[in-house]
Amino acid sequence: MKFPRRFASMLFAASLVATLAGCASTPTKEGTGEFIDDTVITAKVKASIFNEPTLKATEINVETFKGDVQLSGFVAQPQDAQRAVEIARGVKGVVSVKNDVRVK
Repeated sequence: MKFPRRFASMLFAASLVATLAGCASTPTKEGTGEFIDDTVITAKVKASIFNEPTLKATEINVETFKGDVQLSGFVAQPQDAQRAVEIARGVKGVVSVKNDVRVK
């Protein structure tokens, strides 16, 4: 009876290692936890920009990868683009901000 139990334990351990390796991150791909963290950061940045009355949030796109936020889209004034960057930098969890926002 020991053989099936031992075999089941080894099979479980092997499947656990394979599962954890599948969730690991690489330089070009996020792990599961990082993806969730980045989704939260993106939502917080979007909400902060949306709550800024001087900015048109519908024309600013936000993407996050491993804490690095990229802003893109269009604004009416150069200071609006700078304000969006300041807002993004103020969000907890943001590592850096890349500004690709263009002035119309």
